[in-house]
Amino acid sequence: MTTDVKRKQPRQNISSGGAYENVFGYSRAVAKDGQVHVSGTCAPADFEYDGAFDQATAAIKTIATALGAAGAELSDVVRTVVYVRNMADADEVARAHFEAFGMIRPASTLVQVTSMLRTWQLVEIEAYALVS
Repeated sequence: MTTDVKRKQPRQNISSGGAYENVFGYSRAVAKDGQVHVSGTCAPADFEYDGAFDQATAAIKTIATALGAAGAELSDVVRTVVYVRNMADADEVARAHFEAFGMIRPASTLVQVTSMLRTWQLVEIEAYALVS
């Protein structure tokens, strides 16, 4: 007799090395049982003077790295949540999102927020992936 019982994957916490991970007590991503949850991700500090497109592209690169550490890739992403400080940046952020996810078409939400951790941050992106 065979059953289709999935083996439980142990929890895997993934760090991006960001200093605030240890201050706040969070992981860049958590993988468990075929799911990968990537925390809200902003561009690193060397993008402080860059625009929304470059910051979004850098955030997506960090997300891709975290997914890779969990055995996933951008094509496994089923949902993104995008936060912008200024809705005027939405087109530039959407362009970066489309370049990464245009063929994948995850479910997505775009929300304007009043502030982020650092005053120069223009965009933050969360991602959720399913790995079979």
